[in-house]
Amino acid sequence: MPRILELARGRFLAALLSGGALLVVVASGPAQTPSQNVDRAQFLRNQALMHNDPYSMENGVDEGHAVESPNNPDLGEQEILKRIERYQPFTVWSGMPFYYTSNVALAKTGEQSDVLIAPAASVTYAPRISQTFFASITAQQQFFYYDRFSELNFGSTDFRAGITYVLPKLHNLSLRAEYDYNRLTFESSFNDFFSNHSLFVSAELPFRFGRAQQLSIGADANVSIHAEPEAPRRNDFDFYAGYAVNLTRSLSLDAVGRLFVRNYYDGDRVDVSEIFALSANFRVTKYFSASAASTLAWSQSNHSVFDYSVANVGGAVSFSFHF
Repeated sequence: MPRILELARGRFLAALLSGGALLVVVASGPAQTPSQNVDRAQFLRNQALMHNDPYSMENGVDEGHAVESPNNPDLGEQEILKRIERYQPFTVWSGMPFYYTSNVALAKTGEQSDVLIAPAASVTYAPRISQTFFASITAQQQFFYYDRFSELNFGSTDFRAGITYVLPKLHNLSLRAEYDYNRLTFESSFNDFFSNHSLFVSAELPFRFGRAQQLSIGADANVSIHAEPEAPRRNDFDFYAGYAVNLTRSLSLDAVGRLFVRNYYDGDRVDVSEIFALSANFRVTKYFSASAASTLAWSQSNHSVFDYSVANVGGAVSFSFHF
């Protein structure tokens, strides 16, 4: 742990400008194929990052107009009933997730545990086009640093652009479409070992219970348009249900369960995965937040070598600013 704290202090600012790393073999652990490396990297980038909601109450969107969504962490779920003049379209976000993982390489056998830190930063421009229609452009960088298995370090860069549309007459059904370009990079280098162009679409239906609780159900599709190399390329389809409750004005709890189906372009591989995540979120000030989170995941494949289970437990601190 002292080494992790030292990494957190010394690498956080540098991580915003430099690269991450990944090798194909884990020292003292199971060998990894390129496909497994990319699977691990994509799992981590999807699970570790605390996302910021530019349409939050802190950004001039009052209670009843936009609430946090378990599926749409960048845009939030829109429930806009009137114009909010103080809305600010730019959001600058930075965060420091840290957690313990029970299965470093997402391996079927010979599991190895480790501790990670995953500093990240993003800038989002999300203009309001109409009362229920928003656009967004996001640039995001995140790095993953292991304590024991530092040879697995890597970086993830995303450029995203999309739209979100809400239908108030259909129980605030939220529709989203987004283009995402993702690069996974080696340590201290801008060279990538995987890049992917994808189209993400989703539909989410919220059910409010009073002013403090919400149940959401939805479905996503993340379709790869082009990837290099081709072997790890895949499409993701998932269904989910999420529950959120505000215990106080500063403290909230969230639980999300997801069922994924992933089909790969190379060969006949198909994976089915279940993920359950539970988090507690505390807003310290208008700009700073802290959270504790745990994630359990299981994956079964028609090629059993890709089966795995993993548990992650940790937390994060984050900063966000709207203007």
